[in-house]
Amino acid sequence: MNGTRKPVHLAVYDTLADWETGHATAHLARAGYTVRTVAPTTAPVTSIGGLRVQPDLALADLRPEDSSLLVLPGADLWDTGDDLAPFARTARAFLAAGVPVAAICGATAGLAREGLLDDRRHTSAVSFYLAATGYAGGERYVKADAVTDRGLITAGPTEPVAFAREILGLLGVYEGEVLDAWYRLFHDSDPEAYAVLEKAGAA
Repeated sequence: MNGTRKPVHLAVYDTLADWETGHATAHLARAGYTVRTVAPTTAPVTSIGGLRVQPDLALADLRPEDSSLLVLPGADLWDTGDDLAPFARTARAFLAAGVPVAAICGATAGLAREGLLDDRRHTSAVSFYLAATGYAGGERYVKADAVTDRGLITAGPTEPVAFAREILGLLGVYEGEVLDAWYRLFHDSDPEAYAVLEKAGAA
């Protein structure tokens, strides 16, 4: 199955919030997607939890046409300078090419600075966090666990399961009742949801 789908690309960089994308990447991999890591260079990076990651490729070598999705996790670096601005510019190129992007936590601020949230419904940690970027999309901020609008998924740092739900739904890994059951199982620990997933062969 891996050969029939383009990879999903997970951005990795120093201080990345390693808890934010685990649900998404694990279930994408189980569904047959190859998850490849992309970093500023191919030098190892260290997450906020101290995990050392050896990237698969450098950002300069990433092309939208080679990808199913670009996932941008949060990181302290999104708020301490412009080191990660190239990832926001890459997100712009992906969206322009019709390839989806998913951003959570600090990555939403990076996309706000890039102007990518000015004309899309979106969410983040809190509205005033994005307002501090000076972006022009405040009226399109939504108080929700996660939001998808025209190929762009956004979520706040406390919603990794909702973030994954939007990703899995967007890529068609799970749909309808099964997607809802997946969310209820992992977000709410709903035992009845497991039966739905088992029946669908998704458990």
